[in-house]
Amino acid sequence: MAQLLRGKISIDPRFKHIRPTVYALSRVNFSGFSYNGSGSSGGNGQRRQNFYYQEFLRGPKFGGYQYYQSSRGYAMLVGRVLRGVLKLRYLVLGGAIGGGVTLNKRYEEWKDGLPDMKWLEEVMPDNEKWGQFTKNLLAVKNSVKDSIEIDPRLKQLSENKINEWREWFDKRLDNAIEAAETQQNPQIESSFQNLSELISDLYGATKEELRSKNTVNAKTLSADESRRRVETLQTQVDALQTEIMNVQLKYQREIEKLEKENRDLRQQYLILRTNRKQPQKKRIKKSLIDMYSEVLDELSGYDTSYSTADHLPRVVVVGDQSSGKTSVLEAIAQARIFPRGSGEMMTRAPVKVTLSEGPYHVAQFRDSDREYDLTRESDLAELRRDVEIRMRNSVRGGKTVSMDVISMTVKGPGLQRMVLVDLPGIISTQTVDMAADTKDSIKHMTEHYMSNPNAIILCIQDGSVDAERSNVTDLVSQCDPLGKRTIFVLTKVDMAEELADPNRIRKILSGKLFPMKALGYFAVVTGRGRKDDSIEIIREYEEKFFKNSKLFQSGVTMSHQVTTRNLSLAVADRFWKMVRETIEQQADAFKATRFNLETEWKNNFPRLRESGRDELFEKAKGEVLDEVVNLSQVSAKKWEELLNDKLWEKLSNYVFENVYLPAAQSGSTNSFNTMVDIKLRQWAEQALPAKSVEAGWEALQKEFQHLMEVARKTPDHDNLYDHLKSAVIDEAIRRHTWEDKAIDMLRVIQLNTLEDRSVHDKHEWDQAVRFFETSVKEKLQQTEQTISEMFGPTTSQKWLQWRSSTDEQSKRKHVKGELDKILASDSKHSPTLSYDELTTVRKNLQRGNVEVETDYIRETWYPIYRRHFLKQAINRAYDCRKAYYLYTQQGSDCEINCSDVVLFWRIQQVIKVTANALRQQVINREARRLDKEIKEVLDEYSEDDDRKQQLLIGKRVTLAEELIRVRHIQEKLEEFINALNQEK
Repeated sequence: MAQLLRGKISIDPRFKHIRPTVYALSRVNFSGFSYNGSGSSGGNGQRRQNFYYQEFLRGPKFGGYQYYQSSRGYAMLVGRVLRGVLKLRYLVLGGAIGGGVTLNKRYEEWKDGLPDMKWLEEVMPDNEKWGQFTKNLLAVKNSVKDSIEIDPRLKQLSENKINEWREWFDKRLDNAIEAAETQQNPQIESSFQNLSELISDLYGATKEELRSKNTVNAKTLSADESRRRVETLQTQVDALQTEIMNVQLKYQREIEKLEKENRDLRQQYLILRTNRKQPQKKRIKKSLIDMYSEVLDELSGYDTSYSTADHLPRVVVVGDQSSGKTSVLEAIAQARIFPRGSGEMMTRAPVKVTLSEGPYHVAQFRDSDREYDLTRESDLAELRRDVEIRMRNSVRGGKTVSMDVISMTVKGPGLQRMVLVDLPGIISTQTVDMAADTKDSIKHMTEHYMSNPNAIILCIQDGSVDAERSNVTDLVSQCDPLGKRTIFVLTKVDMAEELADPNRIRKILSGKLFPMKALGYFAVVTGRGRKDDSIEIIREYEEKFFKNSKLFQSGVTMSHQVTTRNLSLAVADRFWKMVRETIEQQADAFKATRFNLETEWKNNFPRLRESGRDELFEKAKGEVLDEVVNLSQVSAKKWEELLNDKLWEKLSNYVFENVYLPAAQSGSTNSFNTMVDIKLRQWAEQALPAKSVEAGWEALQKEFQHLMEVARKTPDHDNLYDHLKSAVIDEAIRRHTWEDKAIDMLRVIQLNTLEDRSVHDKHEWDQAVRFFETSVKEKLQQTEQTISEMFGPTTSQKWLQWRSSTDEQSKRKHVKGELDKILASDSKHSPTLSYDELTTVRKNLQRGNVEVETDYIRETWYPIYRRHFLKQAINRAYDCRKAYYLYTQQGSDCEINCSDVVLFWRIQQVIKVTANALRQQVINREARRLDKEIKEVLDEYSEDDDRKQQLLIGKRVTLAEELIRVRHIQEKLEEFINALNQEK
């Protein structure tokens, strides 16, 4: 288009001067604008807009006159209209709707239903679109630079367009304000969407109109009228901004009102909840088998010095690996509840299964509230997966099997009440993926459970393999040689019938084949070799097999010796018979144990109550938190004294070695001050804030530990908790870190303090002199100690303390004698020795037959010169005591050089302001954060029983724990015995 019109349209030469102005306006209105998400542009962008706008009104001057002619009207109109429209757009978007968005964000804390305002980023055009719009304007400018013909209809067209835009913006602004005043803002999303469409339409329409109207005549619109209309728009925008501020204030008042109502309602709720009487929970009557199972759980892992063993009956399921132990247990429980694997050892830990009758077929772990519906395959799959996870979690440290018991309860219609323990199968050979002690561990575990004289041994034998290959029968015969509590079960009889002679099976079931005896012999079929078969299918297959089996037809077996149903009836009957025979004896044994423990407690701790680890931990927790509260009672004066001492302890070495000594030994007052200023500024910008925070943290630890020590010295202190308290505090201190923003804050105040070089009054001058003198004396004392170690005892120490010098110390004394001569001849000697001086010292020593190296002389020189210099510094401190008024009058030209005092005064002021800032941080923030971290550590330890056993130790704790547990077991036993007698 530009090339087409270039040869046909002529342009007024004066229009060439409009380009810089239009370009400036385009940069101001587009590329110079930055949106910050709250509805307002940056301050610099606004100032640039005002500047270019004023320059545009004045007009560019060429040849001594300004162009206000009507021929410029169109260009001025385009620039001002675009400027006003776009500025109004930003103000509307940023001021009205952006303000509503900001208020909506504050409402999110009180109302969860308010919309998320992040979608504004998708509604607003990005910078790339505005940049493209700017490039398009520049392209339009280039396209019309050769010639422009002004159309007289511009005035009417422009006025109509402006009125149309103004009405549209007024309407959208009213909708936005109305939406912002509502509580839920139901129209805000549609309003933003319409505004987004407007921006897109305006952007496209403006670009197309400017391209199509390159022949429009703008002479009819005067500059004054354009200026007046722009000012009118500016007035309207200001009025809208004022209205938006009023809306924001209204929302603020509403928020404060809601907050007050919320606090009042919360207080009323707490009062009502406290006064309301808690309804008593209904006590659910436990079944007899559940009560017995709880007793067994309490006895699990019980051990005592009185050897009160757990001799209560349970059914122990033992057998070779893959002999069908788990399948027998599942058939009795009537559910496939255990994980399965082809040839792999799946049972890795003892699984205690409590069977009881109930209306629903469900399973539940002892330590979980979840119930698994055993009639649903999805729940069965989850139960098997959870059992496998628990088994694998119990095996740690490279072990293959574990003694940790997995307890679960299975309830269902027709189930026989009993407690069964499924053990890992006996193995003959270990595989490479097993631990080295796997075989012995399984054998030891099996013997441990079978050694209980009242345990019923359910011996499982695989009928499909040769009896001679069995390992379990020998173990069973060793533990129960008379067979008074053994029940033999032959599994996989369907496979055995095909492989073995029926007479052989008859011998097994009559007890004539194995060298072991049993109360009864049973034959069962627990599957068809398919993993997906349900218990119902397996039971039907078992009954059908035994009805058609040659074992029945030939009279080898009796009907009561087959099927898992008969097996479960026989096992349950024997189980309850042994429970009734042994429960009284077990209760009497624990009663005697309880009496012995109570007697021992009264003899050792007559005035103390038996408290378990949980109760002791709660008491220790309260004492630790009380000590944290005592931190808030420490006075501000004590905090500042403590922080001052700790700060100087951390900073003194750096002040002397890196600031004072290098500057003071320079030999010039001016260079001293310059070096001090440079080093102090570098120090304050880098190491000083971090060192200050480190000193504050150490001061907080020191004071907290001091409070703990004071508490230990009280008459009622119990040292039982000391180990626990120390561990908790150490862990909290290890986790605690000072707030990061504290370093930045300290850096600012320290830099500002170090800028002050004028001592304000005589009192501060005297304090600085004392501080300087005390610090130098401390350093001198350290130097004297170093010299004493280097040169050995003095003459008086040799005679009075009978001490002697070593050869090395004697050699150093010879060097010291030569160096003292140098200092005596020149009291203002530089810190280093010259080459001539080193040569002279070496030659003088050689005359006395003492051979030394140059580095040896320098090493001896440093402490000697430092003592000499520090003594001179102390003398200057004495001279500066009464030189304050002379210093204030003459300044750096003072006859007495007191720059040292001024330096230490600056250091002293930095330490004071730093200690004050750290004190405020400790009291207001760090003590509370430390309290929070200590509470977190205590909460973690309260859930960790192993940690309690490590931190709460001693005879008092172990004896109380054992007494509490024995008492609890005895109560459970008595409760079960009463219920058992009632059932009789």
